[in-house]
Amino acid sequence: MVRAASGVLCARPSLFSNNARDAGLGTARRADAHAGVRAASGWLSARAPDAFSATEEGTGGYHLPVFPFEVAAWMQAAEGRFVIDGTLGGGGHSEMFLQAGASVLGIDRDPEALAHARARLTGFGGRFSTWEGNFSQLREIPVIREGRKADGLLLDLGVSSRQLDTAARGFSFMREGPLDMRMGPSSPRTAAEVVNSWSEADLARIFFEFGEEPKARRIAAAIVKQRVVGKFESTLELAACIESAVGRHGRTHPATRAFQAIRMAVNEELESLSAALAAAPAVLKPGGRLLVITFHSLEDRMVKRFLRHRSTACLDEPGWPEPRPNPDYQFELLARKAIVPGADETSRNPRARSAKLRVARLLEPMP
Repeated sequence: MVRAASGVLCARPSLFSNNARDAGLGTARRADAHAGVRAASGWLSARAPDAFSATEEGTGGYHLPVFPFEVAAWMQAAEGRFVIDGTLGGGGHSEMFLQAGASVLGIDRDPEALAHARARLTGFGGRFSTWEGNFSQLREIPVIREGRKADGLLLDLGVSSRQLDTAARGFSFMREGPLDMRMGPSSPRTAAEVVNSWSEADLARIFFEFGEEPKARRIAAAIVKQRVVGKFESTLELAACIESAVGRHGRTHPATRAFQAIRMAVNEELESLSAALAAAPAVLKPGGRLLVITFHSLEDRMVKRFLRHRSTACLDEPGWPEPRPNPDYQFELLARKAIVPGADETSRNPRARSAKLRVARLLEPMP
């Protein structure tokens, strides 16, 4: 029920090695290296990650988590429970679970996010541990491979505010930065590689499929035409090319959808989500809760279809004499529809406007 993207969008082998080692504070870190990627900042260069304040109320100086009250209520973290935060970010959701008494494993592919969260949550001692990697690799986490099961799994998709607001990461069309857009060193390519080497047809396809951009072909043609003169190197250079090709109408920047599409292709976001959803039943205990926060219609559609199929006990198709048991029946939907943020949250955190939360519970295995 979860369709992988085709062609150039299919999951490809990473250009990084995949060795793991233990590294302090319960962290298993992937020893990745990619000599062909131009450095920018933090893990993208030799300098140490930026220092963050761990005292700013609610955010830790890094990222404001969405659905804080809803996530806390639906996850039901408590003493003796084990929760996996599949997208650790600034550690806001993890902190709530830890304060409720649970043990938490935080996963992130961004070394800067991991460093910040470890510093912020060090006071919780051994109840908090981290693992550097993509949440698509849930089955590869050492404690999971050893047989431990989780009482809850949270996937908070998209880009953190810190990543968006750091010009050197290359996510923003409003700030000058290198065309990078990787969420971590495990991402298989950079935005510069996508923009400067992919065919016009492939660019048009990701703009249309990932960005839902109605002018996808025009933008792709403009990029290919301009890169003949000189390769794209900066975010503002690419944004200017897109604006010149399609014009500017209204308040939304014309490069918004194209940048989103490039980011999703660089980080293989839909492929990663598909793999994480497929792995969720294997890492959760019976009764364990799956919470997924999406910010994009394609992501939400994938989660909705996955949960709808996996929560349907019997299947019925035209032409069948009677309904048949669903061999993939594994979940119970705890919220029949997606939960959306209230007015108070969107006024406090405008980036939460497009967020949706879906919640399900893993059932006991079928006899």
